Amino acid sequence: MTHADPLTETLANARVILFDFDGPVCDVFAGLPAPEVARELTALLSTQDEAAGMKAAQTDDPIEVLRIAHEANTELGQKVEQALTSAELRAVAVAGQPTPGAAEALQSARAAGRGVAVVSNNSAECVRVFLELHGLEEYVTKIVGRPSEQPHLMKPNPFPLITAAEQMNIDVMSCTLIGDSLTDIQAAHAAGATVVGYANKPHKADQFADAQADAITDDMHSIADAFTTA
Repeated sequence: MTHADPLTETLANARVILFDFDGPVCDVFAGLPAPEVARELTALLSTQDEAAGMKAAQTDDPIEVLRIAHEANTELGQKVEQALTSAELRAVAVAGQPTPGAAEALQSARAAGRGVAVVSNNSAECVRVFLELHGLEEYVTKIVGRPSEQPHLMKPNPFPLITAAEQMNIDVMSCTLIGDSLTDIQAAHAAGATVVGYANKPHKADQFADAQADAITDDMHSIADAFTTA
């Protein structure tokens, strides 16, 4: 008997598939660019705390701006978080179609009898809205979004993965995360879950290999194919 390739093998051993949202399922900021949202949040932050605003101006990642705001002051963090959530809701409305292969991957995971959850540093609200917009909500059992007012619990912290596993009454070690960033790989390792790196940019494949992802793919269709062939 030949050994299955790492992707098929990793998915075959998983009872629950955890999908990161931004990347594997949706290009959240395709229609409303992330740097624009980061600038919006930074402007809000600057009116309240100049030093934090200057620090935030160094990044074009809205999630990083949120972390900086929370470090500066809890109340400020809450304000920026509300602004970020409403920006995400605007963003997913204009984000366009799901990532090619994502719908098929969600459907085939469920068809293969796996539980499916989304674990994201984006708000649960924006994930829910996007799935409903595209008729995908029936394939996703649980959504674990950004933990409100606790950015330190976002990935790379394993908290979202452990939470999703608990909600689905399963050991997190029986889960596989599909993610497109190093923080996903780190969160999965910290939780004791397996992880598939979705290398949606050429340089990521090497990064994920160095970070010891269990499998790497550059196409979400291959996830669907792995379930269908298995």
